[in-house]
Amino acid sequence: MSTSRRTFLTKVSTGLTAPLILGADNKSGSQKPVLGDGDHKYEVTHDWGALPADISYGNTHGVCEDSHGQIYIHHTVNANSEKSDSMVVFDHKGKFVKSWGKDFKGGAHGLHIRKEGKQEFLYLCDTKRGLMVKTTLNGEEVFTLGYPKESEPYTKQIKYSPTNLAIAPNGDIYIGDGYGSSYVNQYDSSGKYIRTFGGKGKEAGQLDCPHGIILDARGSEPNLTVADRSNKRLQRFTLDGKHIDFVEDFPAPCYFNIYKNGDMVVPDLFARVTIVNRENKVVAQLGDDSSSPYMETRKLTRDHFKPGKFVCPHGACFDHAGNIFVVEWVEVGRVSKLTKVS
Repeated sequence: MSTSRRTFLTKVSTGLTAPLILGADNKSGSQKPVLGDGDHKYEVTHDWGALPADISYGNTHGVCEDSHGQIYIHHTVNANSEKSDSMVVFDHKGKFVKSWGKDFKGGAHGLHIRKEGKQEFLYLCDTKRGLMVKTTLNGEEVFTLGYPKESEPYTKQIKYSPTNLAIAPNGDIYIGDGYGSSYVNQYDSSGKYIRTFGGKGKEAGQLDCPHGIILDARGSEPNLTVADRSNKRLQRFTLDGKHIDFVEDFPAPCYFNIYKNGDMVVPDLFARVTIVNRENKVVAQLGDDSSSPYMETRKLTRDHFKPGKFVCPHGACFDHAGNIFVVEWVEVGRVSKLTKVS
């Protein structure tokens, strides 16, 4: 079964929905742009969070919230940054709290947070070193998973560059080799290898850049939803790696995060952020600037970024109140908070 967003896009193009950007043409510049409509309307604050003077963002790749409302930003670190910390932490108001993660400079990518017992842990992917690293919230390393030498396809020393991961209810870890050989490698909670599935291709069960992955428990049975980015689709699998179906018409899906009401946010690298409901039907398209030269814009300075428009969204998460944080694959980094207004 496939789910399409063509009907939604047709309504937008014919003017049957409310404008997606409200107040963006305010001449005074004092009013923040508002994206979306109905139950999915958000006021946008670009460049949210006050960085200390000695840290400059590189590409901002991952974002998550802990149980105390603190926001974690994983970035590659700008070449001009005095400090090499790749993880920056803010309180819910955007005040800088701490930073760490020098070892992830240049490779900071996937970011996942999970509560285990009374403690929360971060799971990080490093594309440069080819590692998945589990840490405490202060950056102390718990364990790492490197090249999957136990997996048959990888005995030939093929390329491995993990981009993101998901964790099943039983603690099994699924790592997407998005920038390597397009497999998903599954481990138990202690890091013991279980299986490999996927592999590069377009057929059912095959992947081409499994860039993001999430454990989706919104239905009767949990599944793994993969951002099959270069195939321009989402692909769903059982927890033992068997193909279920596709969700079509996503130009370049990067990542997922699910809110408690069943909405799932999907940042799309091609200048838009999509929200789908628990049936994976599109309910909002936010900040769409896909007709612009976004691949050139992403290399430019911050003054070239348009208010209320996205350049290259790479990661996104809901906070506890239903607001959305979006981080973008732009050379100077960009963090936007979408504050829910309805």
